[in-house]
Amino acid sequence: MTDLRSRLHGLWLPLVTPFRNGELDEPSLRRLVRHYASRPVDGFILGATSGEGMSLSTAELERLVGVVRAEFGEIRRPLPLCLGLSGASTAKMKDALDETADWPIDGYLIASPYYTRPSQRGLTQHFTALADHAAWPLVLYNIPYRTGVNLTNDTLLALADHPNIVGMKDCCADRAQTIDFLERRPAGFRVLTGEDAQTFDALSDGADGAILLSAHLETETFASIRTHLQQGQRDAAQACWKSVANLTRLLFAEPSPSPAKHFLWRHGLIDSAEVRLPMVEVSAELATWLDHEIERRTPAKLETA
Repeated sequence: MTDLRSRLHGLWLPLVTPFRNGELDEPSLRRLVRHYASRPVDGFILGATSGEGMSLSTAELERLVGVVRAEFGEIRRPLPLCLGLSGASTAKMKDALDETADWPIDGYLIASPYYTRPSQRGLTQHFTALADHAAWPLVLYNIPYRTGVNLTNDTLLALADHPNIVGMKDCCADRAQTIDFLERRPAGFRVLTGEDAQTFDALSDGADGAILLSAHLETETFASIRTHLQQGQRDAAQACWKSVANLTRLLFAEPSPSPAKHFLWRHGLIDSAEVRLPMVEVSAELATWLDHEIERRTPAKLETA
């Protein structure tokens, strides 16, 4: 395993979980891993929102992690792995941390408790309890439009002082809040945007990287945005962004990750666009739009592995 704090930057991929006939599709999973591990990807998130983690059993999550780590070993590129976990009960989350403590991961991506909408004091105590308990470092996931509660910057700053909380996936959807936190965060605390449609703005404002479902497509282009900005080439970065901005909107035109899975299936990287209920595959109308986009981008930068 690796020092997560030192590697929590650049382009991270929240990998989709391929299914076939209701089961984990291991051949497609191996194909995905080999494809993206050869691209400019700096880390993988497994079993999070894009990976339909809430539909996976503990045994499936463990198998998912094992297959991905084994593939890294085969191709000799030991990328860092974070496991997405979520839940509304602190006690149950601690049990999940215990169950996964010996898995070959580098950390956890953990969202705020959903539905219960705790106070900021409750959120502080929740994440502190998890960080104290976890065998691996935590990356906070602030996504209030899914969980129903926003981690305020004062709460985030208090949590950022915990030695086992190393960064945040920022989906607060409030640029002013993000900028304020970037200016006030302690040294070494990493911030990666998770808002695909706001990638350019977040990286321009000083985010350390991005966790992007959209980077399943045009991976090199998304990686180039940050590279150009780091080199002071803002015009080049903006040109890259303009070439993929519409793609980010299309991939979220219906609940994610169904549109992305349709793309990946059409490109031959996964054998089925199957998702698990309550998710459903894309509508016929969106499938037509996605197919038009695929044709427009042919020959696409996303090639089959």
